[in-house]
Amino acid sequence: MTRQRIPTNLVTGFLGVGKTTAILHLLRHKPAAEKWAVLVNEFGEIGIDGAILDQSGAVIREVAGGCICCVANLPLQIGLNMLIAKAKPDRLLIEPTGLGHPQNIVDLLGGEYYGDLLELQSIIALVDARKCVDTRYTENETFRDQLQIADRIVANKADQASAADMQALESFLAGLKPPSSVFAQVEQGAVDPTWLQGAHVPRQQRLDAPPAHLHFDAAPNPLAPPPPLAPRLAPGQRCLRREGRGLGYFSCGWMFASDVVFSMNALFGLVHGLPVQRLKGIVNTDQGAFILNMEDGVLSVNNAGAAPESRIEVIHPEALPWQQLEELLLATLTT
Repeated sequence: MTRQRIPTNLVTGFLGVGKTTAILHLLRHKPAAEKWAVLVNEFGEIGIDGAILDQSGAVIREVAGGCICCVANLPLQIGLNMLIAKAKPDRLLIEPTGLGHPQNIVDLLGGEYYGDLLELQSIIALVDARKCVDTRYTENETFRDQLQIADRIVANKADQASAADMQALESFLAGLKPPSSVFAQVEQGAVDPTWLQGAHVPRQQRLDAPPAHLHFDAAPNPLAPPPPLAPRLAPGQRCLRREGRGLGYFSCGWMFASDVVFSMNALFGLVHGLPVQRLKGIVNTDQGAFILNMEDGVLSVNNAGAAPESRIEVIHPEALPWQQLEELLLATLTT
């Protein structure tokens, strides 16, 4: 009897495009009888998206502190194995970090080992049309490759984009190799679950010559050392900080004990004024639990069902005075 492979999708896109919001939307609108699992990767060391997705009811496995797109990344393989063996999902979603190139994941999933377990279906790349007038994005190799590998490109935050923005996006996509176009325009990550269906078409089948990339055919090495443990607060510890760097960016994240409460007004004022490219968090405040999401100075705040512990992560092209920022964060606490 042939074992049925698990339909698997990648949801990619650059920093701040709304991948986690889109996955939350997909999970809320999935077929009721199906169990879905999510493997989420974060560039930062603390991990925010996993804590947010934990409230979705899906089975979540988080790989923080780097890029699962990197060659032979053991945490990726361990995360996949655990989800396949323990969750036995009807569908698996993979959210790579916004700074990662997904081609190596595609190679791994299509290799001899995972190719027998997983069926790679449509790769969805989210893009913010407003970024296609900014050379920081259009000249970024990862930004371009995330779109070139996608089966379906979805323009998120369409309500915030002008007609000129959309025209710039279409012109940019037409100039890629292979050329592409916008599949759909959505707001608030409202990706239709039916868009996940359909086999992934490898990029080389849409090009005259195949790209140079690595292939992974071997099963995970059971003798390899385990990945580092996720950060955890020690008994009595109130705040934990972790720093990281790579792929041309720096990160710093904080985890706060569950009984730590921020002043919402003070925290909002602090975060809103920070000159950072990317900030996200899930925090307990004197007005409830909230999800913070900021990109290039634009901050959005949404209600969170709960936050077992508060987490804040900053990603920026340059190292910032992290100790000073930590002191400013601590100054916004009410407890």
